[in-house]
Amino acid sequence: MSLPPLLLALALGLAAAAKSPYQQVLQHSRLRGRQHGPNVCAVQKLIGTNRKYFTNCKQWYQRKICGKSTVISYECCPGYEKVPGEKGCPAALPLSNIYETLGVVGSATTQLYSDRSNLRPEIEGPGSFTIFAPSNEAWASLSAETLDSLVSNVNIELLNALRYHMVNKRVLTDELKHGTTLNSMYQNLPIQIHHYPNGIVTVNCARLLKADHHATNGVVHVIDKVIATTTNSIQHIIETEDSLETLRAAVAASNLNSLLENEGQYTLLAPTNEAFEKIPRETLNRILGDPEALRDLLNHHILKSAMCAEAIIAGLTMETLEGTTLDVGCSGEELTLNGKPIIANKDVLATNGVVHFVNELLIPDSAKTLSELAQESEVSKSMDLFRKAGLSSHLTGSEHVTLLAPINDAFKDGNPPVDSSMKNLLLNHIVRDQLSSKYLYHGQKLQTLGDKELRVFVYRNNLCIENACIAAHDKRGRFGTLFSMDKMLTPPSGSVMDVLKADHRFSTLVAAIQSAGLTETLNRPGTFTVFAPTNEAFRAMPQGELNKLMGNAKELANILKFHVADEILVSGAVGAVVRLKSMQGDKLEVSVKNHVIHINKEPVAESDIMATNGVIYAVNSVLQPQASRPQERGDEPADPALEIFKQASALSKVSQRNPRLAPVYSRLLARMKENLGGF
Repeated sequence: MSLPPLLLALALGLAAAAKSPYQQVLQHSRLRGRQHGPNVCAVQKLIGTNRKYFTNCKQWYQRKICGKSTVISYECCPGYEKVPGEKGCPAALPLSNIYETLGVVGSATTQLYSDRSNLRPEIEGPGSFTIFAPSNEAWASLSAETLDSLVSNVNIELLNALRYHMVNKRVLTDELKHGTTLNSMYQNLPIQIHHYPNGIVTVNCARLLKADHHATNGVVHVIDKVIATTTNSIQHIIETEDSLETLRAAVAASNLNSLLENEGQYTLLAPTNEAFEKIPRETLNRILGDPEALRDLLNHHILKSAMCAEAIIAGLTMETLEGTTLDVGCSGEELTLNGKPIIANKDVLATNGVVHFVNELLIPDSAKTLSELAQESEVSKSMDLFRKAGLSSHLTGSEHVTLLAPINDAFKDGNPPVDSSMKNLLLNHIVRDQLSSKYLYHGQKLQTLGDKELRVFVYRNNLCIENACIAAHDKRGRFGTLFSMDKMLTPPSGSVMDVLKADHRFSTLVAAIQSAGLTETLNRPGTFTVFAPTNEAFRAMPQGELNKLMGNAKELANILKFHVADEILVSGAVGAVVRLKSMQGDKLEVSVKNHVIHINKEPVAESDIMATNGVIYAVNSVLQPQASRPQERGDEPADPALEIFKQASALSKVSQRNPRLAPVYSRLLARMKENLGGF
């Protein structure tokens, strides 16, 4: 049954789109090289080396591999060659057997050793083979001892080594799927294939340099290393490597043996004995003695997929078995983890993945104490305060708490003295229970070790606890979580009225609130934002106006209600402009300019004075609602007669020029008489 034309076109389009990453990169290299003629590929070469890469779009513009500069050269794409006097590479390479093809594609040494090991008749004869042929440079990089062991012993070792590079069928790059294995022609031992999203293909972690060179009896792929057989699991490597003795004991204690010896494709970043020795003995003993922390530590060193060093040409983020991520990158010839060149030995291949030896221990947050979490955050000054206050046990023990630690910028004027009052305040920066900021909700109440109740405020642009807002992503440790806060937290110490009464700056305001009958309102539970005029604000009013205001309870209540909004807005929630509806009914406009909060364009003298039922801002002026400023209003109800007069005046002039508008003018005059009661 034939497909309809539309479905056939769609199927062909999908097939064309489903190119392998290697083919996509090769196609991009062709596009970049087409100006130099047919079948020309742009190639990036690392300056000072012979390493070359087909270029993807990102690399093309960055002109870097592993942070090192590259130069662009233009070469014949795989399978083509130049013709004297013609542009580009118009001719396909002559199709010959595998033996002859090896000499054409830059693997003459493999061709030589094929002859010496008596492999030549097989790869010249009939059949269908794939050979992953080491380049000439790959053979030259072998140590003299290794090479001697291969070419001696009546050529048996060399023949076996070459047959391990072969597969008894034709396999092209689009069939080299990531994480698959191919059975070699040496005892059917597996060859591991990894085909990465960046277009790099590795064979037992050797990079494929030139692919898909067709021959009459198969295909040749040139690789950058001589590959060796792999028969050991990751667990076996751990058990037999002397430099991994501490890791061996840790894996056994955490029961990870079975995972690391079973089938799979993992990357183990194996910390050496030296890496463990760099950790403070107290920290190491704590982790080794805590099964959960130890398991998190080890899982943090295991990536979910096999990552060969040759596949890393730029930074990428890899997920670990612990659920965290590591930044894996490179700098020249060195691999890096989280930006550090700490990989001592790379690409130790196993049957179930690859091992890279690392000389630093990667301790995840989930295995750290609060004190250890703080060492990598900008909270060193507040941590110093906690230590001086004798609260270190809460930061290093197994107590489930959340630490609200002000960042260093909160102490620009220096650290405050640590006395009993400061210790109590610091206790209120430690919340009972281990929290996560993403699960906090508006209005949530948190209990502190200082027996205070803190409120959570969720805003569009910030997440705040009382007056302090979270300044960085929280760090979740073994028992505690660290919240980095933008300032010292001020727990509420009474209702709005209690706070105003206790502050001598607001004595006039307190008297006004009492006169207006608003005391009970500001004492009851609620969520108020109060812009509280100071005594200075009232003194700035003309005396006659102040006396008149104080003598009119209704007008006074109206003015005071204009200073109160029925929702809590702390300063950290103020972006460009925030509008609040006052209890009087008009809108209040809160903004920030040069790090100073403004209310209706008036600067605030002090922000975030916290109360149990709200927050107070001290202002040095008495705010006037719009109704009290008619000269500034643009939305007052207009005088109907005045409006009609304006329209009539305009229509009178127009009607003189257009007689058809005269009736309209007459009707407007009649309305004027009606509204004005006659002339």
